[in-house]
Amino acid sequence: MTARSILQVFDQYQKARLNFVKSIAELALRPANIPILDEQNILELLQPLLSDVCKQIQNCATIALGRIIQNDHTMAKKFTQTHLITLLLAALPKENKHQKNSILFVLRSVCKYDPQLANFIVETGALNAVITCMEDFEPSVQESAAWVIGYIARHNQNLAKKCIEAGAVPLLIMCLQGPHLTLKQISASALCDIAKHSIEQAQNIVDAGAIPYLAKNLSNLDEKLKRQVLAALSACAKHSAELAEVVIEAEVFPCVFLHMAHACPHVRKNAAGLTRDVVKHTLELTQLIVNTGGIGALMELLTEDPGEARIPCITALGYIAGHSDQLAMSVLGCKAIVLLGAILNESKDENVLAVTAWTIGQIGKHSPEHAKAVAAANLFPRLVQLYASEETSEDLKFKCKLALKLCLQKCLLVAALEPLLYDAPPNILKYVLGQYSKGPWRPPVARRHFENVATMLRKPASEKLYLNTSNLSVVGIQVHRPRRLRTHHHQQRILLDTSPVSSASVVPPPRPSVVLGEDVVSRQVRKIRETVQVEDFERLLIGLGGRRDVATETAFGDVYHDFFEVYYDVLKARMAAASIT
Repeated sequence: MTARSILQVFDQYQKARLNFVKSIAELALRPANIPILDEQNILELLQPLLSDVCKQIQNCATIALGRIIQNDHTMAKKFTQTHLITLLLAALPKENKHQKNSILFVLRSVCKYDPQLANFIVETGALNAVITCMEDFEPSVQESAAWVIGYIARHNQNLAKKCIEAGAVPLLIMCLQGPHLTLKQISASALCDIAKHSIEQAQNIVDAGAIPYLAKNLSNLDEKLKRQVLAALSACAKHSAELAEVVIEAEVFPCVFLHMAHACPHVRKNAAGLTRDVVKHTLELTQLIVNTGGIGALMELLTEDPGEARIPCITALGYIAGHSDQLAMSVLGCKAIVLLGAILNESKDENVLAVTAWTIGQIGKHSPEHAKAVAAANLFPRLVQLYASEETSEDLKFKCKLALKLCLQKCLLVAALEPLLYDAPPNILKYVLGQYSKGPWRPPVARRHFENVATMLRKPASEKLYLNTSNLSVVGIQVHRPRRLRTHHHQQRILLDTSPVSSASVVPPPRPSVVLGEDVVSRQVRKIRETVQVEDFERLLIGLGGRRDVATETAFGDVYHDFFEVYYDVLKARMAAASIT
């Protein structure tokens, strides 16, 4: 046998190995093929090929391994149970740029799933090897290494701290200063992943001097770089007012407002997010944003973009309005309440509805004038509807209740309060009644009656309603009701009668309380809700209170008169309904 024949055998063997790893790499592109490859013990078959004498086979085998792990979480866990990581890390420092990129691709595929797998990569010493690759002269290797750092740091604060301790931040900042666009994008993204967890990590990035370089790259025309830079600035600014001041000192505003009109929706969203994370801290920072045109930019974005930018935009308006009544009035001056009302009525996304309800509460909480603007937009019925709906999430219910509470406690607009007397649940009705009790449109006696009714609704009786027929108050609640002088004859008798009287003659004899069963009260309340005539309502109340004669019972008649003055039909029905339940 000649030497040529022998070499041909080895050549065929090498071609077969190469064809095998190429085929596996192609099959691994489809996630549906991964279970079948796993059944054939693909990890064991690839292990010797990772250290093959042929560099091309090594590279293809590494790429195939990375694709298998990338498309299946189970395979990533099985990878950690093998010794493949040792082979890869041993070969990383001495390989060419293509093999380094392939090995870093495998590490990135393992890190992306969960903190446990990312921590495994760190504990095996791979993070130090990745930091070494950050110092490589080849930009593609630096990109792959920065990508791994971002995937490790994004999971939790502990892993981000390990990346900082390994010295990743200065190298990432250095990459921001280079000319390579893709490297800048990945470095900005990695800085964002590190800074987002806590104020300590963000402070470390700020102290390293990253903010000026991030702000400088904001003027780059590439939309992906703009998106990552805005996200990184937002991740730093959100933690404290001091860090937000550093971002503002980099003079990124009002340039950020211009990016709210960018063609890329992700750029618009991140620009609104950065504005939100600045204005949420202090009144001074918020005033600076407002003075540079922040409200107008947010309103324009909210009007034109129905996408993901809505939530940070609405939240930013809520933070601005919540700081002071003047800023809330500025938000109202831009007709934000009309736009928020349209979103509240039309949107089906519960996250959008929740932040909209919260923002409405921040606008209307300051004064009766602010609450009047909310009420004039007819937002109370919609908030009540969302709060009472069984399909509404608990978070949305809480936001709606909070908004109603803040606005109703300042609202003095009767036309907006009156419909809530019919539809609002007891948790909301108590705020409505509280406004009636202190409103200037009713005499003091009527306001006291509203306070009493609100107390009854807030602390309902047991399953039976105990009514005292002399004053219609729940047992245990003393209602002060001065005697009303019906006629001039009665007034003259009291004014002229100055003879001393004993204390026993002043106190009227106690009248027994009438115990009404649940069935009786329910039947009477149902009739009360259906009636529209004053006489019918009066007759039903007489039956409910022990069938006394109003004409002969002056005090009892006074009570009816007071309740008729103050929306007698709705309040009495609500009082009885709340007491029953």
